[in-house]
Amino acid sequence: MASDIAFRVNGIERRIAIEESVPLIHVLRNELDLKATRFGCGEEQCGACMVLLDGQPAYACTLIVGEAAGRSIETAEVLADGAHPLRAAFLEEQAGQCGYCLSGILLSAKALLDRTASPTRAEIIAALEPHLCRCGAQGRMVRAVERAAASLRNEVAA
Repeated sequence: MASDIAFRVNGIERRIAIEESVPLIHVLRNELDLKATRFGCGEEQCGACMVLLDGQPAYACTLIVGEAAGRSIETAEVLADGAHPLRAAFLEEQAGQCGYCLSGILLSAKALLDRTASPTRAEIIAALEPHLCRCGAQGRMVRAVERAAASLRNEVAA
């Protein structure tokens, strides 16, 4: 039986009639046409589906939409305008090859930078650890997060 579920996605209030047990990833991709969140393994093992739920990384493949009711969700589309330093840093460091895992990685990095202005290398590695990336770009990704952190600190100081 469908329920009327309301939540905020990328700063916009949304309301849909849907079964509460539907995985959030299906709602984002199929109902709201937000395609940056990717389906990978469906078992919280790869991180391709990572979103931010109330600012914290969450797996959209196993999170049911009913658990997102009344909450704030961010998808990688929040970085699409290019204003966030993460996007420029990842491009400058050439930190993505195939790009399949990148949207989830960017959101985990954003959550880290939102709570920690000067993360250590160990904190960055820990934040990116849930993500399975087979292209070998992890070193460049860590450097990109370090670069974005420095850029954000410079913006604050200016």
